[in-house]
Amino acid sequence: MPSHNLAQIQIDDLEILGYSVAGEETVVALPQLDVCFDVGKAPDQIIPINHILLTHGHMDHSAGFAYYLSQRNFCGLAAGTILAPANLIRPMQEIIDLWARVDGNRVPAKLVGVKPGDEYQIKPNLFARAFPTKHSPGSVGFTVLEKRKKLKPEYVGLTGPQIVELKKQGVQIDNPLEVPIVTYFGDTQYVDFAQLDYIVKSKILIAECTFYEDDHTGRADAGRHMHVTEFASLVERLQNEYIIISHLTQRTPLGEIRKMLKKALPAEIYDKTIILMDRRPRPGESAGHGFATR
Repeated sequence: MPSHNLAQIQIDDLEILGYSVAGEETVVALPQLDVCFDVGKAPDQIIPINHILLTHGHMDHSAGFAYYLSQRNFCGLAAGTILAPANLIRPMQEIIDLWARVDGNRVPAKLVGVKPGDEYQIKPNLFARAFPTKHSPGSVGFTVLEKRKKLKPEYVGLTGPQIVELKKQGVQIDNPLEVPIVTYFGDTQYVDFAQLDYIVKSKILIAECTFYEDDHTGRADAGRHMHVTEFASLVERLQNEYIIISHLTQRTPLGEIRKMLKKALPAEIYDKTIILMDRRPRPGESAGHGFATR
């Protein structure tokens, strides 16, 4: 029986599993991409996933990383890979070593420190790219993107043998192409992410929007989180097909959050936006927008 009752969202052939409540737990997994953004309390459903992309060290996002590694070892799986801000690698290894002493068993781990601009290969042609966020020292977000090659227009229509011959001659017949699939902010204050083309064009955006009420702007600034007014000004300049909101505050009821979002966002953006923790789909959502909650 699963340890967590995770929200489930289906977008085309991608399933998104997650739980995200500010100060409690955040974990968002895409099994088909073999990645999990943040680790929360390491629910059972994420243990088979080989890559954890950890945005920062706050406990509601990172508490389960040692358990995740231990459970993979217990299940006979290879050591999981955890990408994390470079400044966290040493203390994370210390925690793993201490847990090994407490547990009495070695905990295999592959910890990879990242800084903004770094890339890590997840699968052939699939990469995770780190970018800077504004939350805690070293915090990063991640975009998972596919790298392809696109034949140059002047060579379209050539036969296979002709293509092979050009390659033998050392002719560059294609251009590199990046297809950003999903971007995950983690926790962050407002940053002008519209300056990063791969975020602008990411098919799916998973973004925090923690505070909603007018008198909560100070709380947002103090905790280095986004207020709905900042969120709205940002997403209006992006081109994402789907927007998933994470990291809700418990200070505002979900019904009120829905109303405030609808008021703050243009209709065309609101219609492609879903709250991760909203268990109640809007009317016509699964048929009209290409995604469904279960």
